[in-house]
Amino acid sequence: MSQYREILRISGLTPLIVSQLVARAPGGMLTITLIMHAEHIFGSYALAGLVIAATSVGAAIAGPVTSRWMSTWGMRQVLLLTIAIYSATLLLMALVVTPFPVYALGGLLLGAANPPIQSAVRTIYPKLATARQLPAVFSLDASLQEIIWVLGPMLAAMIATQFGPPAAMLVAGLLALIGTIWFVAQPSVGSVRIPRSPRRLGSVLAKPPVMYMIIVGFTMIGICGAVEAATVAALDSEGIAAGLVLGAYSLGSFSGGLMFGSARVTSWSLVRRLTIVFLGTAAASVFMNAWWIGLMLLLSGLGIAPALGLLYTYISSSVRFSDTAEAYGWLGTGQLIGSALGAAAAGFAVDAAGAQAAFGVATAIAAVTVVLAVVARRKLPDLSDGAIGPLPDTAPTPVVG
Repeated sequence: MSQYREILRISGLTPLIVSQLVARAPGGMLTITLIMHAEHIFGSYALAGLVIAATSVGAAIAGPVTSRWMSTWGMRQVLLLTIAIYSATLLLMALVVTPFPVYALGGLLLGAANPPIQSAVRTIYPKLATARQLPAVFSLDASLQEIIWVLGPMLAAMIATQFGPPAAMLVAGLLALIGTIWFVAQPSVGSVRIPRSPRRLGSVLAKPPVMYMIIVGFTMIGICGAVEAATVAALDSEGIAAGLVLGAYSLGSFSGGLMFGSARVTSWSLVRRLTIVFLGTAAASVFMNAWWIGLMLLLSGLGIAPALGLLYTYISSSVRFSDTAEAYGWLGTGQLIGSALGAAAAGFAVDAAGAQAAFGVATAIAAVTVVLAVVARRKLPDLSDGAIGPLPDTAPTPVVG
């Protein structure tokens, strides 16, 4: 814990972390409120699900593009432009009733205009922290983001129940606006300039470490999507049990990030952390009991934030500084698609064979993720000597091993 106290004393780091968490808070609020609001308007959960799908598609397509724009126009300009469009779109979706196709297009625009806060802040971290501190910074970031997924849905549900889904949507939009403006006002956002990349959009995907981390991130968040669907199906008749169990999952991730995030990085670190996720997920599938599933997911979660922190660290250490924001954008796209497909696969398993089969799907995805991490070992930068951080645009190709 001493290393976390040390990094939080880095000038400007704490307000940067807190402001980006506020700006990203709608990520944990909008799914439930959009579903409630769209179902109320159109009388169909299927149509409400299509609105969520449109939002995810918009975010997945636009993420790498808006992230790359930051190297062309500057972080502040891109973040202010996107938050303006995002806030206006959310306001209209909350207050104006439109035909379903128009509303779905609104969801697509909402996702596309989501400010690239994650890419921005993870591009800035290596400029504020030393190479030795960077793994702990990334792990702390991955741990703290669990607050969004624990408190966000509860806050949204409480506001929607008391004042209606539009009120919850407006609160989410206000938090995004306040958080983004606060983030943009941080000195480091103005002082850290991303050089314009001479390479084409998507060329960063040709780098094996980036591609491997996007694939691992895709399957890893696919585990989470499948687990969420399986948990809801298993505990559907037990009131708020599913929410509490998923809260334990996030609590495990938060705790794991703090416990293991500052550990020395070796070539087996990612495999070990993902093995924890696999073992906990597999154990959760044995008994369909809230206490058992909650305990096993708490253990499984211990590996999630530390593994995510390593994905960010490996990408930061594998590309030129001018390409980092775009690389993080592609990583986010892979995670969005992985979550959606993991949840969908688990949903089909529930319909075909029940909740236990859905946990089996999550376990299978976790096993594949561990295998991918083993395969990726020799394609990743060697970080054992502490050489962590983005490469300057004149740097030679990184050593792998």
